[in-house]
Amino acid sequence: MTNFFHHGICVMVLAGSINQVAKNMTVRETIRRQSAQLTASERKIGNAVLADYPFGALQTIQELAERTGVSAPSITRFVSKLGFGGYQEFQRQLIAELRESGSSPLELKATEKLGNGNAFLADYALRASQRIQEMSESVPQEQFDRISALIADPARAVFVIGGRVSDSIATFLSVHLKQIRPKVHHLPPNPEHWPDLLLSIRKQDVLIMFDFRRYQGDLALLAEIVARDRQPSIVLITDKWMSPIARHSDHVIALPIEIETAWDTVICAIAFVEALIVKVSEADWPATRKRLEAWDKLRLARPGQNLEENDDR
Repeated sequence: MTNFFHHGICVMVLAGSINQVAKNMTVRETIRRQSAQLTASERKIGNAVLADYPFGALQTIQELAERTGVSAPSITRFVSKLGFGGYQEFQRQLIAELRESGSSPLELKATEKLGNGNAFLADYALRASQRIQEMSESVPQEQFDRISALIADPARAVFVIGGRVSDSIATFLSVHLKQIRPKVHHLPPNPEHWPDLLLSIRKQDVLIMFDFRRYQGDLALLAEIVARDRQPSIVLITDKWMSPIARHSDHVIALPIEIETAWDTVICAIAFVEALIVKVSEADWPATRKRLEAWDKLRLARPGQNLEENDDR
């Protein structure tokens, strides 16, 4: 059992049955996919839930009705349209998501499926490829193109940061972007060093943030401060449970991370970042080539050489 506190509400998270319709989809995703079929009152409920997700629906049905100005029967119809048998089942799904969003490797170990130990690598590679295929089908091409265009725009500075583990992916992205275009900055892990870079963020700039489950609190606070005081376009790379950063973001990419082991996978994040790198580099290849040529001229060691060879010249 886990306790979550939010706005004075204590939610006790228990393992329980999850609605089969929403088994592989969060309530957030379900609401968004069903939005075209919702009535005006139902969209009002959905917007209220999404505005403070998932805590916005962890009230009684009467409290949610009063807050949204709709009737309790309207809420019942809303959750039914999403595929739930009632408001309690709807809330159980939200609570299950809360529990999953904080799952550690120790908890995931209890549900892992390692498959054939004699062919573990091949089996794992198959799972990884399935996750990448799932990502390609769930991330809209239009959204990918919009984010790529933002990052490729030379008028915008790009700032990048990640969490305890995901900052390695942020580093991977920033190292490549710096070779492609100027004005790319990787925020250091120590928050005491952030203000210097944050003061240079302008409204037209881009902040790319990586944050996966067991989310990092200081990154959410950073997003809140930057969104309020600097107002750049914030791009969040996260998972289906959504980092709290999502409420401050302009673009949110939710990637598959479950791979039926005690450890979540970052294979989709790496593939997504690699695709971004290629797309951004191709946006203005003559400029990219010119920068790469200048970059290589300034390297201490040319590609294929080592420093000792340079010292002999």
